[in-house]
Amino acid sequence: MRSEVRQKKTTNTNLLPMKNFDTTTQTVPMEVVTTSKANQFYDDVIAGLKSDPKQLNSKYFYDANGDKLFQDLMNCDEYYPTNCELEIFSEKTADICNAIIGEGDAFDLIELGAGDATKSAYLLQYLLDNQADFTYLPIDISDNVISYLNITLPVTLPGLQITGLNGEYFDMLEKAASISNNRKVVLFLGSNIGNMPADVAADFCRELRNHLSSGDMMLIGFDLKKNPKTVLAAYNDKGGITKRFNLNLLERINRELNADFNISQFDHYPIYDPETGACKSYLVSLADQQVKIGGETIHFAKDEYIYMEISQKFTVAQTDEMAVSAGFKPVNQFFDGKKWFTDVIWVAE
Repeated sequence: MRSEVRQKKTTNTNLLPMKNFDTTTQTVPMEVVTTSKANQFYDDVIAGLKSDPKQLNSKYFYDANGDKLFQDLMNCDEYYPTNCELEIFSEKTADICNAIIGEGDAFDLIELGAGDATKSAYLLQYLLDNQADFTYLPIDISDNVISYLNITLPVTLPGLQITGLNGEYFDMLEKAASISNNRKVVLFLGSNIGNMPADVAADFCRELRNHLSSGDMMLIGFDLKKNPKTVLAAYNDKGGITKRFNLNLLERINRELNADFNISQFDHYPIYDPETGACKSYLVSLADQQVKIGGETIHFAKDEYIYMEISQKFTVAQTDEMAVSAGFKPVNQFFDGKKWFTDVIWVAE
């Protein structure tokens, strides 16, 4: 379901310079970039709401208000994944970093869906303290997030070399490869991998492998199967933050695409299937209604749903199988005390 990419922080300045960094950039007028993104947003929304069943792409949850709501979600009592993974990163920092450092060669630490880097900050601090030769390249779809990281991390982590990349994962991985020849260590935390059905996640890992070289590493977070009531409560919190997070996407469409969604006429509905491990989220229309979006009119029948997102849960055996099928070798597994969550290290073969 939700992509846990909105996390939140001293310090050695003796970092070596990043090797083979290409400082050449191509300037694109901001109005062109903004128009292009708006057009893509509109096209994706219309295509999704004209499909059967209706659906919206969860990557659009993260405007400024969505980022804030997600922070609230991570701090609510029912949402366990954040604390589970924070426990792993805070208590097993040295073990994770020593596995990443390997033989001590220079590397690029690339984080997909970086958020505000709460978890990765533990690694960054340890690597700085131990004078590792690395550069941090956070990737996020939210330009708000990348701006935040580029400004704040060099202050909170003096000596950190950072190049924030705003865009789609694979496009930015290609860009990262073009600016440095260093070994790549890719972080994909917060069970972001669970934001896809299991078969799509497997394809995604294979595509990730295609963007890496032999010896490169992946550090991936997986939310594990557990008591179904515990899982469902995490996506249906008593305070209604999850509901507001989902409905915010409709509000964003209203603001940015000249739409007229009546937010009060939609309700949030999550389900969890313990057999498949799929936790899904929907918005359900409470009335027969028409919604105008730009020049389009979309009809919603009463009780018709919009499929919003998935949060897939896994077994440890499934994570190993996914690694091997994608061309990786699973080499390390780190668990929280309850074994509700795992961060695994894979090496590209």
